[in-house]
Amino acid sequence: MSISLIATTTVPWIPAAHTLELALTRQAPSSGQVTSAFAFVLDASDRMLLTCVDRPGRGWDIPGGHLEPGESPTQAAARELAEETGFALDPSSLELFGWHRIEITGPVPSNYPYALLTYMLSFTARLAIPGPPTAPPAGTESTHAEWLTRAEIESRCAHRTWLPLYQALVA
Repeated sequence: MSISLIATTTVPWIPAAHTLELALTRQAPSSGQVTSAFAFVLDASDRMLLTCVDRPGRGWDIPGGHLEPGESPTQAAARELAEETGFALDPSSLELFGWHRIEITGPVPSNYPYALLTYMLSFTARLAIPGPPTAPPAGTESTHAEWLTRAEIESRCAHRTWLPLYQALVA
């Protein structure tokens, strides 16, 4: 299996010196290093389902989030997809295509909850039909979800760390 590094950066939401690498790969890291999982779901019209999260700094984003205890990354991605968009997908239809690798390279605050090396996995699924209407369940942090075109994603999500993964996926 191969790993193709496509970007290296840092982000303001990690409170310690670090590197964040984005890679295309079908190779999963050690499961103990995976903290979260995300679902890049594309429909037959090459639109992708995004959620709008009502939290500071979020807005339009990929459905996904942290793994719950005992949950596999594919289960987490499917659960988060349903919770944030209202669109249910069987975890077996998700395929790993990339990850964010976060390595802490400096001192961390005493309350930092993660290991010094963690991964955020990115899964994809492609529908053979146009994406159906979706709506996040009531009471979630997501206000709405939409199937967006490439141009809409490029415009609304230009600052997202996952954008190079999306661009490689649709290239």
